[in-house]
Amino acid sequence: MTSSLDTSTDRLGSTHLGEGRSRFQVWAPEKKKVELRIHDGSDRLVPLSRTDRGYHAGIIPECPPGTLYRYRLDGDLERPDPASRSQPEGVHGPSRIVDDRFQWSDQSWKGLPLQEQVIYEIHVGAFTDEGTFDAVIPHLDHLRAIGFTTLELMPVAQNPGDRNWGYDGVYLYAVQHSYGGADGLKRLVDACHSRGMAVCLDVVYNHLGPEGNYLWDYGPYFTDRYKTPWGDALNFDGPHSDEVRRFFIENAVQWVTDFHIDMFRLDATDRILDFSASSALGEISRAVEEAAGHEGRQVQLIAETGADDPRWFRSPDDGGHGMTGIWNDPFHHCLHTLLTGESRGYYEDYGRLADLAKAHREGFVYTGQYSPFRKMRHGASSRHIEAHRFVVFAQNHDQVGNRMLGERLGRLVPHEGLKLAAAVTLLSPNVPLVFMGEEYDEVAPFFYFVSHGDANLIKNVRRGRRREFAEFSWQGKPPDPQDPSTFHASRLDHGLRSRGFHHTLQELYQTLLSLRRSIPALACLSKEQMDVIGFEEARVLMVRRWAGDSEVMAIYHFGTEATTLQLAESESTWRRLLDSEDERWGGPGARQPERLRLRTSGQVSQSPLSLPPLSFVIFQREA
Repeated sequence: MTSSLDTSTDRLGSTHLGEGRSRFQVWAPEKKKVELRIHDGSDRLVPLSRTDRGYHAGIIPECPPGTLYRYRLDGDLERPDPASRSQPEGVHGPSRIVDDRFQWSDQSWKGLPLQEQVIYEIHVGAFTDEGTFDAVIPHLDHLRAIGFTTLELMPVAQNPGDRNWGYDGVYLYAVQHSYGGADGLKRLVDACHSRGMAVCLDVVYNHLGPEGNYLWDYGPYFTDRYKTPWGDALNFDGPHSDEVRRFFIENAVQWVTDFHIDMFRLDATDRILDFSASSALGEISRAVEEAAGHEGRQVQLIAETGADDPRWFRSPDDGGHGMTGIWNDPFHHCLHTLLTGESRGYYEDYGRLADLAKAHREGFVYTGQYSPFRKMRHGASSRHIEAHRFVVFAQNHDQVGNRMLGERLGRLVPHEGLKLAAAVTLLSPNVPLVFMGEEYDEVAPFFYFVSHGDANLIKNVRRGRRREFAEFSWQGKPPDPQDPSTFHASRLDHGLRSRGFHHTLQELYQTLLSLRRSIPALACLSKEQMDVIGFEEARVLMVRRWAGDSEVMAIYHFGTEATTLQLAESESTWRRLLDSEDERWGGPGARQPERLRLRTSGQVSQSPLSLPPLSFVIFQREA
């Protein structure tokens, strides 16, 4: 052991230094003695040196990559490394030293601006039968050809068992072993970059899972001052919170530097209870920006939050959290209620055309008015926030998987509704996200699944899921999250995308994304260069967007009966770009005229448009 240690800059966990030597560092402020148990046949027990602020560290010889180890705390408990990079034997097994070296081929990759991103969200385990990072790679060319520019991965931090949504992760630095571990993730990221695709990683900094969470044994990572749906909150603003923050900040930086991640989706950030003057989210934002700048790349942070609060966008220097963007759940809720008519649970706050119009114009729908679901006033105006900083979707893992029977939108609405949802989302002035299989109407449900090892925990998970569904009054019995068949039923059938309407819908997605890229009015994500009108009685939303000489008018009809729409007078000629009723898209034939001339010699010469149920039409103004 040597004394060449700097706990303020040396990274947490184990780091191989070469020549078989490895450095170890762990934060355990309440432990007088921390020793390293090395599982290499010798079963060595090596003491670490206690340093400032409760860190224990040391450089140990004969610890090459592949070596298994645990920490022994005060001569008693033996626990895996909280900052473990690998858990080959699961969450209760020993940690493993890894070799960080990787032959990257993305040296010229600088990332993508948020405005150019079209996000495709997947669960690695359910996306293919193999359920690995390597098995995703053969699908990348197909996804890129459709028009997706960003692959979003649901959480990949090590969690219990080999099937889990990922939000039960307990080793945030370790990549899920059953997916292929760290090298598998790096191969996938490198493959994406070689195709011009960015990679977004879903990370969970609001809680840790209940099984294998040994942070309690190391120090005050949690506080009983606040409660979350998952128990005690993480200690981001109390005594010792600087070191707790470091644990999460360093984790975010690791994904940027070691794995070349381009974007983060931060889970349920409104459940990070932090009332300090400088928020933990803001410090994560600063650290990621600095790391990305050092790497010469751009990295975005997208927050999931139910707060509908512009503070999330503001700079940390201005008292904000420094997020690049936000998952805009209200957009989904507006669209979903209009298409399905559902009004239970949080859907009771939505259902009007005016809501979807406001989501287009502003972003947040609740901007200080009373929310019947919350039984209080909610939200604040986001009118001044740029349109591209809102990520919108018709489906995602939450909105599908948190239904009792995991139904995708295609099981709730007819084909016409799926086409309409695609157009509203992909041609919005925001950044669109598509959930795996949505583009071809995957028929498999997406259930909630786990593979815990604790019988009482399994029982509590089952009970908790039933309680969550109660507010929606869904009928039937939820599938057992622990049953392997629940996971297997959630896997995609990629063969569907070449058949019948599945293929037709996929072609529509590809065409819509091509229009989004190629037409300046649609490529320009601006609230200022857009006019949105909602016709409540007719159930019609009209969105007009422009950029320079380019102008597009989209008319979306959500009604289940045919209606007519009288357009405002105009001296322009409009050419039909796309009609959802066209035979190409599985309809009876295009009903709208190829050209509209709305005004001739001072008189309106065009008859009102006749709109079939659940239809849309896109017009482009001719020069």
